[in-house]
Amino acid sequence: MAAAAGGSSAVLRGLLRRRLSVYRAPRLSSRLMSAEAKKQDTLDGYETLKVERVREKVLHVEVNRPEKRNAMNAAFWREMVECFNKIAQDSECRAVVVSGAGKMFSSGIDLMEMGSVFMMVEGDDTARKSWNIRKKIREYQETFTVLEKCSKPVIAAVHGACIGGGVNLISACDIRYCTQDAWFQVKEVDIGLAADVGALQRLPHAIGSRSLVNELAFTARKMMAPEAQSCGLVSRVFQDKEAMMQGAFDLAVEIASKSPVAVQGTKINLLYSRDHPVPDALKYMAAWNMSMLQTEDILKSAQAAIEKKTPKELVFSKL
Repeated sequence: MAAAAGGSSAVLRGLLRRRLSVYRAPRLSSRLMSAEAKKQDTLDGYETLKVERVREKVLHVEVNRPEKRNAMNAAFWREMVECFNKIAQDSECRAVVVSGAGKMFSSGIDLMEMGSVFMMVEGDDTARKSWNIRKKIREYQETFTVLEKCSKPVIAAVHGACIGGGVNLISACDIRYCTQDAWFQVKEVDIGLAADVGALQRLPHAIGSRSLVNELAFTARKMMAPEAQSCGLVSRVFQDKEAMMQGAFDLAVEIASKSPVAVQGTKINLLYSRDHPVPDALKYMAAWNMSMLQTEDILKSAQAAIEKKTPKELVFSKL
């Protein structure tokens, strides 16, 4: 058995040497590297969002209406879709952190501005008005569904209040952190409607107890940080916002250091598995990996293991 294992190891090393010998890490001249370093970290000009490249391969998307408690106005619903569609195509980004500026994460929908959108809907009769309302709701649902469609892992970092639309937003994120003063509220029943942009559909998957989800949605009561962690809505609670943001960025850097083929394939298959029976998800996984297993990233990772290198020492190609 030992001889067979030794022979297999020698074959693997030989294969890796042949495959990796053709790989050459891209080199940049010092002038290009200097120019790259001087690039603006703040990306795009949004009215309600601030987007920054805070670490290598990590973007920070901040809801940026602190004077309005980060209430979600018409521009926000549009810009989130534009922003995350761009991030999905950005090969320089491998992980995203989402947070809120000011004293809280978000107070939810901007009722002062958005109320008129549905109260003054166009249409000659009830059927046509209803058709247009449905169309508008589907557009708003896409504002948070786009977080799931983006194959880069999205980390929510919540401080202070996270109300209504804020809960809808974080329920579409892959990982959720919060501060010890954070609290969460599915507020919609208090304003006379059922939450319609994702919380009712995603929270039952994020929280282990259907009973608790029903309680939160029926009563609009506040859930404090300790309860949010114990039920699984958030995975870590931090003392303050500064510590939380550092933790979120560190996590994003860790994720970004991994193979993007592996990480993004994992996110896509986790979401597919959530929404499909296990046999169907296994078939999808087999079809996915019949091509993805041919990536050079596996050979690089195997070579690193043989050479006792850490994953952070590897350089993976853009995706």
